[in-house]
Amino acid sequence: MLEFKSISYSYHTKSGETAAVSDLNFTVGKGQFVSVIGPSGCGKSTILSLAAGLLKPSSGEIIKGSGEFGYMLQRDALFEWRTVEQNIFLPLEIKKRNTAEMRARAVGLAEKYGLKDFLKKSPSQLSGGMRQRAALIRTLAAEPEILLLDEPFSALDYQTRLEVCDDVQSIIKSEKKTALLVTHDISEAIALSDKVVVLSARPAHVVAEHMIAFGDSPKSRRNDSRFAETFEVLRKELGI
Repeated sequence: MLEFKSISYSYHTKSGETAAVSDLNFTVGKGQFVSVIGPSGCGKSTILSLAAGLLKPSSGEIIKGSGEFGYMLQRDALFEWRTVEQNIFLPLEIKKRNTAEMRARAVGLAEKYGLKDFLKKSPSQLSGGMRQRAALIRTLAAEPEILLLDEPFSALDYQTRLEVCDDVQSIIKSEKKTALLVTHDISEAIALSDKVVVLSARPAHVVAEHMIAFGDSPKSRRNDSRFAETFEVLRKELGI
């Protein structure tokens, strides 16, 4: 679905050039949930922008499938002057796909995943966890094949974060979507992912890749003895 082949990218400013990523190589297979972790400031969000086509690589090639991308941000970015339902319809309006059939499908997703009683409410009436669930349903409304997740749980408190991580992973797997998550949270990466890609400090390149083959849900993984072992391996690779 997505392949980075020898990707390099540099930012250009008045003060000079800053290399963000260098000779970056990894793949995201169809139906996989892949997390990218790395030191702060190493260029993780740059990788999502490159994947989405918002930035063009300085060198190398990004190979993409034919499906569309959906982007989920650090903040839910729900508009307070629109109801939850109207927020969910927003991608359909932007992409000029605001048909009765597509609206019905979006509402069906919202009802399927616990938002039935909140569709006519404003976002301010939702908890932090419910807001992120609404943001995910909004992202799914336009039927993207690949979800790009930019630390979407970082603004939540710890308990809510655990619950929402479980929710989001379950929904993405249930809907058979492919996902690329960037995060600084090692535990989150292990709990959610089929594969974890470890990056170096800037300019980022791949230090290691790990397939996570134990547990069938984030909760079962956290309770598995191999969770702590994997955490230690990743921590050392990150140099922390």
